[in-house]
Amino acid sequence: MDRSGRSTLEDESTREAIQGRLEDVVRDNRFTIAVVFPVVGAITLVASAEGLLPDPLAYNPLLILFGTAVMRSPLIVGLLPRVDWRVVGFLGVLTAYTYAIEIVGVRTDWPYGAFEYAIQLGPMLLGAVPLALPLFFIPLVLNAYLLTLLVLEGRADSPLYRLPTAIAAVVAIDLVLDPAAVAVGFWEFTPPGPYYGVPVSNYLGWILSGTVAVVLVDHAFDRRALLERVRRCEFVLDDLVSFVLLWGTINVLYGNWLAAAISGLFCLGLLSTDRYDVRTMTTAVRSGTRWTSDRE
Repeated sequence: MDRSGRSTLEDESTREAIQGRLEDVVRDNRFTIAVVFPVVGAITLVASAEGLLPDPLAYNPLLILFGTAVMRSPLIVGLLPRVDWRVVGFLGVLTAYTYAIEIVGVRTDWPYGAFEYAIQLGPMLLGAVPLALPLFFIPLVLNAYLLTLLVLEGRADSPLYRLPTAIAAVVAIDLVLDPAAVAVGFWEFTPPGPYYGVPVSNYLGWILSGTVAVVLVDHAFDRRALLERVRRCEFVLDDLVSFVLLWGTINVLYGNWLAAAISGLFCLGLLSTDRYDVRTMTTAVRSGTRWTSDRE
């Protein structure tokens, strides 16, 4: 074997070793990441909105970004083995689109309606949108897409089933997210809309953004290889668990019952994937032990 061949094998071995360590960290802390972090996040955001936290802690952008990154870690680590240069390219395009459509939205009121960020979610790009916007948005699309693949099973082979279902899932995610985000003061619409302060135009905009995002994600990955990875990686959808707990809890606390009910539908979808065992989750809550399942 020549030197370049040995170098390639060594690189692959190093990558596999790093991947293994990352998976161990996520796997050993699943309950903390997927349950404790979103519950604490919901409490602190509501306390911030209600003026119960002092200024250094209320809406602290570093805490928001750190908590978001931790909750995203199962998805990121789970998908890393399926990330190649093709995936990076398509996600790069999606990142650029995410910034562009959000800046246009803030400055022109199209396509979401008139809205503005009421607090700074970390550094702001061009003074208009959070620099960390892709960290907030792209994982939501990936979660919706992965859940679609698992729930549809064989029907996911057809784009006529796969794409509309994934787009609908992305919009449904925002039906949970936006009412809760408005309630805790992340952003606000002018004038407020009929859906817990959110206008219908926002969801028309999300249909557009969701369609573009889902199509890019669909083209980014080798779908069969991705599905095989998702089936083998028991924690890859834990970020969606975090999402449901965080924003579903906030919706319940503010009486956004329809939004809370939609988050319940995502719970049913997650349970249907046969990777979340209510009994073992309850045991983990009571004992503080490692969250495991029969799949591990």
